[in-house]
Amino acid sequence: QVQPVESGGGLVQAGGSLRLSCEASASTYSVNAMGWYRQAPGQEREWVGRIISSGATMYADSVRGRFTISRDKFKNTIYLQMNNLKPEDTAVYYCKVGDIWGQGTQVTVSS
Repeated sequence: QVQPVESGGGLVQAGGSLRLSCEASASTYSVNAMGWYRQAPGQEREWVGRIISSGATMYADSVRGRFTISRDKFKNTIYLQMNNLKPEDTAVYYCKVGDIWGQGTQVTVSS
């Protein structure tokens, strides 16, 4: 069973950048989709974006043009490059590989 582990979260000022990583414990070769989600305090978890096996990506309107998802198949890892961060991006960010969730990593953007 694939178990994703996120890393790379932290505190950054508005306008700054962070790169999150999600490393799976096993090969993701057979996994069609890997995605990122986030959950802010008091809010429901929301979809951020995904990457499928072909390498195609899709993004939520709120992050399109600022966030980029990429994948390193050899490392069983996907990345979330976040640029021009805003305070409203503050949340716990989760990776989902197939139907398996990671434990999340906190991103805090100060104004």
